[in-house]
Amino acid sequence: MSRAAEKKPVGFATQLTAGGLAGAMEALCCQPLDTIKVRMQLSRSGRAPGTKPRGFIATGAMIVRRETPLALYKGLGAVLSGIVPKMAIRFASFEKYKAWLADKETGATAVGSIFLAGLGAGVTEAVLVVTPMEVVKIRLQAQQHSLADPLEAPKYRNAGHAVYAIVREEGFSALYRGVTLTALRQATNQGANFTAYQELKKFAQEKQPELTDLPSWQHMLIGLISGAMGPFSNAPIDTIKTRLQKAEALPGQTAFQRIAAIATDMWRQEGVRSFYKGITPRVLRVAPGQAVVFAVYERVRRIMETLNGSSEDNTYSE
Repeated sequence: MSRAAEKKPVGFATQLTAGGLAGAMEALCCQPLDTIKVRMQLSRSGRAPGTKPRGFIATGAMIVRRETPLALYKGLGAVLSGIVPKMAIRFASFEKYKAWLADKETGATAVGSIFLAGLGAGVTEAVLVVTPMEVVKIRLQAQQHSLADPLEAPKYRNAGHAVYAIVREEGFSALYRGVTLTALRQATNQGANFTAYQELKKFAQEKQPELTDLPSWQHMLIGLISGAMGPFSNAPIDTIKTRLQKAEALPGQTAFQRIAAIATDMWRQEGVRSFYKGITPRVLRVAPGQAVVFAVYERVRRIMETLNGSSEDNTYSE
């Protein structure tokens, strides 16, 4: 009998607590890289003939020099306020879709079904949490004011004020600007992420049958590899989405027309490389972030199982 067959499914309380703590730790560790990525994606540097786009080290140094080191954490409030529900929805919806797609007789889930469950989880979290959180986060990160100068007042003071101002000035629907691109990005991210993580973990367990649970460093390594899959597969989607969510909507222009206009302008003015702006800090943020998420999630899950005296199954085990 396999390890998974001997255990019960993870409870929702475990998903909420372990996922929330893992997500919060990821945000605290990786937010500076996300801010640099957003600034690079919004930057128009490299448009002039003979010039190159500003790199991620130069972008980070410029933010620190002009706006103080704390500016690298702009938008952190929006991320932290959405990270717990995002992680809970991600894990819970993945488990639900996975159960629906599992073989009714054996309970086993094929690799293709794991990928589909990951796609579904990505779309679910994008619609319920990620899109409004990203709109607010990007608006905050795009503000280039110095935190050391109290007289330099930004348009948005914090996450709560940003939500209020966006809804008042642009309507509630503005919080869902770019929802299609966000859902597409999250779907491909989680489809690749869950599939790679689960298959790599299964491989590691088969090679080490004497271990009841993999050590944390192996969870981190597997999470690092699986986390890098998504950014490379959907970088153009993420760049267009960032520019769409930063800008205010033009009257009479549909979402598709805005997306087409942004993509066309990027292609004509900045070239194909502009679609991959921010890929370096994004990979450096997402891959280690997933390593942190999986390691913390597994650790917290085991602690909660010990405290509860249960033997709940790992969310990612077969």
